[in-house]
Amino acid sequence: MRDSYGREIRYLRISVTDRCNLRCVYCMPPEGIPFLPHEAILSYERMAEVAAAAARLGFDKIRLTGGEPLARKGVESLISLIARIPGILELAMTSNGTMLAPVARDLAERGLKSVNVSIDTMDEGRYAELTRGGRLRDATEGALAARAAGLRVKLNAVAMDGREGDLDAVSAWARENGLGFQSIARYRLDVEKRDGGEFDRPPPCSSCDRLRLLADGRLRPCLHGSAGIPVDFGDIEGSIARAVLAKPPRGSRCEDLAVGQIGG
Repeated sequence: MRDSYGREIRYLRISVTDRCNLRCVYCMPPEGIPFLPHEAILSYERMAEVAAAAARLGFDKIRLTGGEPLARKGVESLISLIARIPGILELAMTSNGTMLAPVARDLAERGLKSVNVSIDTMDEGRYAELTRGGRLRDATEGALAARAAGLRVKLNAVAMDGREGDLDAVSAWARENGLGFQSIARYRLDVEKRDGGEFDRPPPCSSCDRLRLLADGRLRPCLHGSAGIPVDFGDIEGSIARAVLAKPPRGSRCEDLAVGQIGG
């Protein structure tokens, strides 16, 4: 599908939960964020229905995110549901990696093709500080287990002011272990979106090719905006079409969600 500005929209990111087992300083304030009640979160079957409708409209890439997708029980069943949808060529996940090692092979066998693992530093103390208690070893073991399971693995590293050495160290570790790497600009959704070429992500608005399905069933045309279109499960394709046409030429600011409620 093409939006009003001629961009081909083919990439659906699904936030399977708004919860996470870490509390990274760039995602969450110290006091945390309010979570959705269980009954407000879409079932896996509903998420797969949206993915199937998107595929019929020409979407061919799905990425599962959170929060932390592995924090939601049974997420492997969603992978099985989406992997069998005709037209989906790429099924990926973004994860902090800390719960990945025990399930990586199962996820690969169910149809997951790739995973991006968020690791912002190779310093154990610094990692614990950034994640408010996480263990770097859990994340690195998750990334290596995913690689061993045959998944394509890329490390995501958020750039911290004055910590360029962290990016260099994560990039070097990725190369040493046969993994991809991309740098992520640290950003907030409640400030004006700015395109810049210093980091690998986020991409410039002119090349945006994605929609986001939030865990509560709203389609988000742009993360840097507050527009949301509830999915009409009597006309899912129509809901997706409306969301595509609602995409702005460039992001502005989001006033109703924090980064921690959306995920990667």
